[in-house]
Amino acid sequence: MARYQELKEQAWECNMQIPKLGLAIYTFGNVSAIDRGKGVFAIKPSGVPYDELKPKDMVVVDLENNVVEGRMRPSSDTKTHTVLYRNFADIGGVVHTHSTYAVAWAQAMKPIPILGTTHADHLVEAVPCTEVMSDEMIKGDYEEQTGQQILNAFKKRSYNEVEMVLVACHGPFTWGKTPEKAVYNSAVLEELARMAYLSVSINPKVPQLKKALIDKHYQRKHGRNSYYGQK
Repeated sequence: MARYQELKEQAWECNMQIPKLGLAIYTFGNVSAIDRGKGVFAIKPSGVPYDELKPKDMVVVDLENNVVEGRMRPSSDTKTHTVLYRNFADIGGVVHTHSTYAVAWAQAMKPIPILGTTHADHLVEAVPCTEVMSDEMIKGDYEEQTGQQILNAFKKRSYNEVEMVLVACHGPFTWGKTPEKAVYNSAVLEELARMAYLSVSINPKVPQLKKALIDKHYQRKHGRNSYYGQK
């Protein structure tokens, strides 16, 4: 374990945040953390409850989906993580959860509209939702195709600017420059999904947030002259 101990511990710590943040119950969801230098990532083992997980249980996998180290089977979503790591070169972690409101939007096959400034603090557009998979995709290499569907949703958008997506009929995936940021993005996504659901429930005709407010809130936090937080 020594060679990958730090990576496994990082992946374990991030996985343990998922139930603490209310983003999953029982065995739902998974987090992975990648070591780009070694070309491997550590991911939660399949079907193991969070309260039973130990750092040593994390499974180390290479970018060809080969298990490099670990006594258990890796997450069933491993191939989806691999697709993202291969194609999103700047990311350091990937998260998949079954958080309630994000899944509700995914099951409805709808993007999460940008309705308020909390959303604009993180994104300048709706949270995208992938196309529904064809029967051929589902019958084929399902987890690989899940990753491909995510890539298709990002043909015309930046994965560095939009670090989250809904997989239609399935649920959310997020990523970030670090696995910790990917977990943060999962928590943010669930909150945006909840707020949007409540807003639409109160006013089904609620309009998209006006561009001036979108730009103001995003730029004050992420722009060249940002002034949010401490310097």
